[in-house]
Formats: sequence, C-alpha cells, structure tokens
Amino acid sequence: MAQLLTPDRAVTAPRPAALARHMVGMRLALMRNSLRGDNVTNLYTGAALGLILALGTIAVAVLWPVYLPLCLAVWLSGWIFGPLLIGGGSEALRPEYFSLLPVTPGRIAAALLAGAFAGPAPLITLIALLSLPVYGWRFGPGGVLIGLVAAVTTLVTLVMISRVIVATIGLFVRSRATAAAVGVVTGTAIALCSNGWAPLIALGGTDSAAWSHVLVRVLPSGWGVAAVEAPWPLAVAILVAAAGLIALLLTAWASLLSRRVVSAARGGVPPRRGAPRPFPAAGGARAAAAKELRTWWRDLVRIQLLVTAFSYAVVSPLLLVTIGAWMVVPFTGLIAIVMAAASSANLYGADGTALWLTLMTPGAERADVRGRQLAWLLVVGPAAVVLSLTGLLVSGQSWAWPWVLGLLPALLGGGAGVVVLLAVTSLVPGTDPHKRGGNPLSTGADESAETGLAWLVLITVPATALPAAGAVLLHPWAGLAVGVLTGALSAWGLGWIARRRLEKRGIELLNLMKHGPAPQPGKPATADLPLRHRIGVTICHTIAWLPLFPQGLVPLVMKIFGFEDPVWFLALHLPPLWQWPTIIFMIATGLLMYGYAFLIPMRLSSSSPATTTE
Repeated sequence: MAQLLTPDRAVTAPRPAALARHMVGMRLALMRNSLRGDNVTNLYTGAALGLILALGTIAVAVLWPVYLPLCLAVWLSGWIFGPLLIGGGSEALRPEYFSLLPVTPGRIAAALLAGAFAGPAPLITLIALLSLPVYGWRFGPGGVLIGLVAAVTTLVTLVMISRVIVATIGLFVRSRATAAAVGVVTGTAIALCSNGWAPLIALGGTDSAAWSHVLVRVLPSGWGVAAVEAPWPLAVAILVAAAGLIALLLTAWASLLSRRVVSAARGGVPPRRGAPRPFPAAGGARAAAAKELRTWWRDLVRIQLLVTAFSYAVVSPLLLVTIGAWMVVPFTGLIAIVMAAASSANLYGADGTALWLTLMTPGAERADVRGRQLAWLLVVGPAAVVLSLTGLLVSGQSWAWPWVLGLLPALLGGGAGVVVLLAVTSLVPGTDPHKRGGNPLSTGADESAETGLAWLVLITVPATALPAAGAVLLHPWAGLAVGVLTGALSAWGLGWIARRRLEKRGIELLNLMKHGPAPQPGKPATADLPLRHRIGVTICHTIAWLPLFPQGLVPLVMKIFGFEDPVWFLALHLPPLWQWPTIIFMIATGLLMYGYAFLIPMRLSSSSPATTTE
C-alpha cells in the first residue's frame, strides 16, 4: 500500500482490483506477524472448534435437514453478536488509514470487504455453508447449483452484516446512552447463549412449529435454504434479492465509513460533561472515590461493561421463568454483583498509564485503592440490593430470603476486595483512553487475557461467600451476621493487600502498562509449550467449567436440597441409579481438565527450560 501513497501516484486513483489485492495482502501480513505466543494457540484452537461446528452443520444437512435453517441462523447470530461480545469488533485495517487515497468511499468499502475475507472465520463459515449444496442434492443437480450460489451470497451477506455492525458501533457509540444500549444487547446475547434453550423449550410446547419454520427462512441466513426448496423462478428471485441486499449493505457500509473518517478528523463527539458530585473534592479516599465515580460515569467502556453485567443478571433468570423455573430469580442481584466484578477486574489496566499520577503523589496508594473500592460499592451495591429485593418479592420464594440476605453483603465485600487485588496482581495492559482508535468500546487490551481474568473473578468472588453459605446451612439467619463479617473482612483485607502491592510494585505495573510484559524464561507459560499441549491447555481452560460447574456442582447441590426440576442438567434427566455416578464423573472430568491446564505448563517448563515448538 505504500506505493499507492507515493507522490508520483498521489493523483492517480488505484484500480479496484489492485486496491482489493493490497488490502488482502496487508490483512494477511498483519495476521502473519501477530502469530506469536498465545495468538497461535488461540488461532489453532478457534479454527479447530469452528471446523468441528462447520462439519457438524454439514452433518445436520445430511442427517437432520429440517434443522439446517436453525443451524444457519446460529451462524448468523455469531456474526451479529460476535462484534458486540468483543467490544465492537477488532479492526485490523481501519478506514482512517486510507482517508488520503484518491478513491471514493464505495471503492474503499469494497476493498476493505475483500480484506475482511482474508482470515480463518470466513473460510470456516464457507465450509459450514457448503451444507446448502449438500442439502440441495435432495432436489437434484439444479438444487446443488442453487446451493453453491446461495452459499457464496450467504457468506458475503454474513460478513457484510458484521462489518456494518462494527462500523455502526464505531460511528454512533459516542455517548453514554448508546454505550448502555450496546451493553443491553451484549448482556442479552450472553444470556441467550447460556439460557436461550429455555424459551425454545417453552415454545416447543405450543403451536409454534409453523411460524418458526417460516422465521428461520426469512432471516438472511435462511434465504439459501428457501432458494433450494423453491421452484426455479422463485429461486432466482431469492438469489437476486440476496445480491441486492449485499449491494445495499455495501452502500450503507461505505456511507458509515465516510462519516466515520470525517468524524475522526473532527475529533469525534466528546461525551457530555457534568456528572453529580457525590463527594467534596477533598483529599484522601473520598477524592479518589469522586474521581473514580466520574470515570464510571464518563468512560464508555466501563458503562458498556457495567450495563452488560446487569443486563445478563436480569435477562438470564427471566429466560428460565419461561419454563416455570423461578428459583434463580431471587438471586438476580447476586448474579449482578459477580458479573459486575468480572467486568471491572482490570481497573488499572483500563486507565492506561494514568497510574503515574498516583505514584507521583506520596502516600496516595492507600487512598486510591480505598477510593476505587468505595466507588465500586456505590456503583454496584444499590442496584444489586434493589434487584435482590425485587427478585425476592416477585418470585415468592420464601426459602431464598436467608440465602440472599446472607450472601449479598458477603459478595459485595468480596467483589470490592477481589477487584482491586486482581487489578494490581493480574493487570492486563490496555491503550490509554485518549489514544483509543475509531472503536470507542475497545480498550486495546489482550482479549484472551481479559477473558481469563474475568473467569478468575467468577471463581474467586463466589468463593468469598462460602462461609456465609455454610452458616445458612447451619441456621437460616446465621448467614446474615457471617455475611456482613466476611464481606467487611474481605473488602478490608484484600484491599490492604492490594495497597501494599501497589506501594511496592507500582513502578513495575506502570512499566507493564507502557511496554507490556517482560519475558520470564523460568516462568511456565502456555506459549512455551509444544503446539499440541498449547491447544489442549487452551481447550481445557475454555470448556472445563462446563462439566465442573453447570453439569457437576449445580446438580450436586440440587440433589442435596431436593430440587426435582431437571432443567438442562444431564444427570437429573437420567434414571436415579445413574444420577450420582454422572455427577461424580462430571466433577472429576472438570477437575482433571483444570489440572491438565495448570500442571502441564509447570511440568514441561521445569523439564525443558528452552522453548519448544512443533
């Protein structure tokens, strides 16, 4: 692309084919140069899992063709919600880079579209879409031909929809309201991924087969199936409509990119100022809390993450209500606390290098840590209390009162302590807020590292409430006193450790945020493992929680307390003779997977200090 910007070619518009070829080359070069360390593992693991899903889609077209439109709708939802789940999507090639090229926005959009296909995700999706010609084989050679054309048009449509969503987020998410709206959609999407089966089961008991049969074909992902099933004239009309949709999406994308470049040149639209001042601007923890509250009020990333946590906490139990399961509704506020802690565990990393202001002020570490804890409690606590009381009153589950009232203070204190502790011990470097790119919901931090940190919070914060849970088992109302005590001790004790860590290692944290992690030859790391072990460790880290928690520990608790509703727990759907062996097997499988994920890096690192590859 450098030759396109040389002075002798500055006034000559590059040909569309040449521009697209350069975009593809740059995208491949960026991908090739980023394949280091854990990125290689993530790529191979994601590609392997995606290939399994793609082959499964083809198997559905062969064995259960009636479910093919639903499977393709799942692929559509992945392309739609994927950018939202990773904070607006990652853009290797930003349109701002090409604003000086003497070409129209439409040509830049078409070239960027060509670059968007240079990656494993479109290729894997294309393999999944080969299920269309496989399905068309049932209708003869004409069905296969229509299926092949429909596979190509569907692939382009899915990629274009994803690109339009990313461009829309990058352009319009410039205020607190739009960031909160993205958070609501993201939280709802995550809830649907975990409990979306419940409304499907509820609808399955009604006369919904007819409209669902039509719905999955009305979606853009189902147009290919509809074209294969339709007569020739109607099939051609559907494919022409698909091509028209692609042209419409390309035009919309070009317009969005053009407006985005102009917005970036003008500096964007800054968020409105003027937040309430809950504390006087005095010294100490109150001043730090006031600063932190303003950050929670003005930082679009924090707003989006916080709304995502609360949206998930509200929507997830409501989905279970569709099948009559009210037992989770009283714990809505508790779920919100845990999810809010998981979404805010990288407080210092999200602030970038602003830590130097704290380090330059003598004795400011204690005030900063305590102020962040106080601000987090003020942001999360009142809403969690309201959700908890509302869930208890609406659900009518009287047995849940001692559990909620006992676990609520324990989780609030544990969350306030764990958040600041992990923020200084497991910091993930990010981009300074004022240096973020065109996507305002992207912090520039390593997404896999932030995800691992969130999973760590999801384990440690509930662990701080175990004493309160044990007290409730001994006496229903003993958990309230124990919860208040353990919550206060967790907030104070973990905050004290975080403050001491910040005082002793603050300079190292600042260097980590500025320059990234330094290589440590003696430390076990996934990137130092042979490729097969890297893939195995990554897969275990990703899915070990499934057999351990939702299929092992949760049905274990339900069996102990006598809950008879099997919901989606495999063991509870089996005959009584096999329920306990299945629960034990699931727990053992999860523990073994976690053991493999943690012990293999340590064992191979100690036996072979040199980096090995395969």
